[in-house]
Order: sequence, then C-alpha cells, then structure tokens
Amino acid sequence: MRILGLDPGLARVGYGVLEVDEQRRNQPEMVDCGIISTDAGRGEGERMVEIARDLRQLLRLHRPDLAAVEKFFFYRSSNTIAVVQARGVLIMTLARFQIPTVEYPPMQIKLALAGSGHADKGEVQDAVMRELRLNERPKPDDAADALAVGLTAWFQR
Repeated sequence: MRILGLDPGLARVGYGVLEVDEQRRNQPEMVDCGIISTDAGRGEGERMVEIARDLRQLLRLHRPDLAAVEKFFFYRSSNTIAVVQARGVLIMTLARFQIPTVEYPPMQIKLALAGSGHADKGEVQDAVMRELRLNERPKPDDAADALAVGLTAWFQR
C-alpha cells in the first residue's frame, strides 16, 4: 500500500510518500518527501493552480492508494482562509484522481505518533524518525509533518 500524507499550506504544502507491504505487515518506509512551494509574488488564484498542478504530478509519479490530509482547525491568523482554500484544492485534486482520502486533526496526529495530543513538534518529528528508521529529521518541517499525517493513516487503518 502506498500512502500520501499532505500538510496543507498556501506558501508550502508538505508531502510524504510511504510504502507498506500489507501482507508482511512491515513498518512503513519513506519513498519520498518534500514540499510543493508557490511563488509569493503571484495572486492566490495562481498559487492554487500551482498547488493543483504540482499535486497532479506527484499523484502520477507515486500513484498512492490512500491520501491522508491534515484537517485544519481554526485559529486567528491572517492566512487562515488562504490555507483552508489550499486544503480545498488538495481535496478536490485527490477526488478527481479518485484517491480515497482520510483527514486527521493535529491533536490526533500528535496522539498517534507521540502518545500525547499535546506533544510538541520535536516529539512528533522524533517519532517520525523512529517509525521510519531515519537517521535525521526530514526537512523541511512541512515534509516531516506530512510524513506524520501519512503514518497516522497507517496506524489508524
């Protein structure tokens, strides 16, 4: 099974691709991780088009069986609406490719990986390293967060 984890954002969308041999019940292995970045000098609409285009390329390249997206919870921020809109672009693109999608709020991701819904970013990143048997934390943070979302999907299956 191939799982694509996504951490939504307007400037940067983190992604992480995991591979799991379900018959052997192996631990997930990281196939790829990184970010989709958009040009801050462009309008929001153009940036959404960039996100959709780059996600389509990732979907064609990695052919995930399942996508997991961080469910945004609201807080007061000047970019809240833009992030929610970018998340909508991700969900729409996944639907167009008919990829089953699950969503998890940050607290559930932290609980699944670090054992506490109030874990800090470092604790979650350490758990990602441990679960994927990595020697160092994935960079940038958005990619590490996306791997955490993907791992949560594997743990919650």
